[in-house]
Amino acid sequence: MWLQPGMAMVLDMDGVIVDSNPLHVRAWTEYNRRFGIDAGGTLAERMYGRRNDEIVREFFGVHLTAEEIAAHGSAKEALYREMLEPMLAEMLVPGVEAFLRRHAGAPVALATNAEPANVDFVLNRGGLRVCFRAIVDGHQVRRPKPDPEIYLRAAELLATAPRNCIVFEDSYQGMQAAQAAGARIVGVRTTHAELPGAALAIDNFLSPALEPWLRAQTPEG
Repeated sequence: MWLQPGMAMVLDMDGVIVDSNPLHVRAWTEYNRRFGIDAGGTLAERMYGRRNDEIVREFFGVHLTAEEIAAHGSAKEALYREMLEPMLAEMLVPGVEAFLRRHAGAPVALATNAEPANVDFVLNRGGLRVCFRAIVDGHQVRRPKPDPEIYLRAAELLATAPRNCIVFEDSYQGMQAAQAAGARIVGVRTTHAELPGAALAIDNFLSPALEPWLRAQTPEG
């Protein structure tokens, strides 16, 4: 185990555990096309790091009822999971499964804006649920990322001060949330080549820089 006592880790899911953002773009593109919506080249930037209710309003308008928003989000995510199922294993970020299993029993949480059904799909199908002591999704907080609430909640569930939590993030909004929570940040370059504010940036969990950096992190009183 590379983690010092008194430290904890919190991982985002999309772009950190599974390199799913390109597939989310494909799913949103196909789903929107059914309604004559073409977001063009702006789709990705309007989607990354955001909760589904925000994305639906972005594409379909703010006039929708809560039920209509939920229905659109649910239908799109069902399409996404259908696309993901045959390729989940190959879409896991390189090294992440072994990384999580090496830290089995350590204070590790998942904090994601993703829909609960997607969280269940990835963790159950990937056999990774046992690797997490706590799981917080976007529906368990009032304000999604970039608000820090989701990371503050994860730290609370791990009984660790946010400043002693190491957050793994790939999106700008997620980075903002982790910074606002006061956490230490490892940026995962699956979505963006540059992640300002990250104490360490890695391409994936096979990075030779990750282990020495983690070992050097000590808790602050």
